[in-house]
Amino acid sequence: MTVMVGQLRSVVIDCPDPRALASFYAELLGIPLAEGDSDDEWVVLGGPPGHQPRLAFQRALNLRPPAWPDPERPQQFHIDVTVDDIEAAEKAALALGARRLPGEGEGWRVYADPVGHPFCLCWD
Repeated sequence: MTVMVGQLRSVVIDCPDPRALASFYAELLGIPLAEGDSDDEWVVLGGPPGHQPRLAFQRALNLRPPAWPDPERPQQFHIDVTVDDIEAAEKAALALGARRLPGEGEGWRVYADPVGHPFCLCWD
């Protein structure tokens, strides 16, 4: 039997400019900026706590971003984004400031957000 200790509140991503990276993901994922839950140090996408999904961004001035696929600077985490049309999704992601990284398979391709965090566009 699985015991639940709590519920996921937010996934938080370190970055030098929370508002800029939140804007990238708001456009990429279609998740709105949370009302009244943001400042220069912390920006949240999604609804109030308890409403999913929530993606937050916190200022980290000395961030050392991942360098995919370099094991000396590993990805640490990544986000998978489901898309219907990979070619259209890739074009839109690149126009928002993403860049293509090495790596793809049957149904996924790897990209970096404007700060360098990897994410995948996935299709079935």
